[in-house]
Amino acid sequence: MSDYPTTGATGGVRALLRLEGLMLFTAALLIYAHSGASWRLFFALILVPDLTFIAFIFGPRIGAIAYNAMHSTAGPIALALASPLLPESATPLVAIALIWFAHIGFDRALGYGLKYATGFSDTHLGAMGKSRKQFA
Repeated sequence: MSDYPTTGATGGVRALLRLEGLMLFTAALLIYAHSGASWRLFFALILVPDLTFIAFIFGPRIGAIAYNAMHSTAGPIALALASPLLPESATPLVAIALIWFAHIGFDRALGYGLKYATGFSDTHLGAMGKSRKQFA
């Protein structure tokens, strides 16, 4: 089975997935605002998942693995679930999970999906940029 996507989400499905991303971003932002957590922390960490772009210098497969690890909701879900099991000093973990959710939601709302090993522009939400024309 090839790693190359022959298509991605299109039409109404793509729109629904992007709307879902916008809703995730909005919910995470509202819950964060209600939590009383530091906005300095929010702005300091909101772009941290994008540091995984660096992994693309090692090739598209490694880049996709790193990017997807930080742009899947599994990480912030695990962090949020682990938080109550840890000492009270670990309560910033929920805030970090909310920031992480907000980042993922914002990216998905903009059309940045999880990456295929074929390259940065090949995503589960469809091709991005110049590659998008291939699938139109």
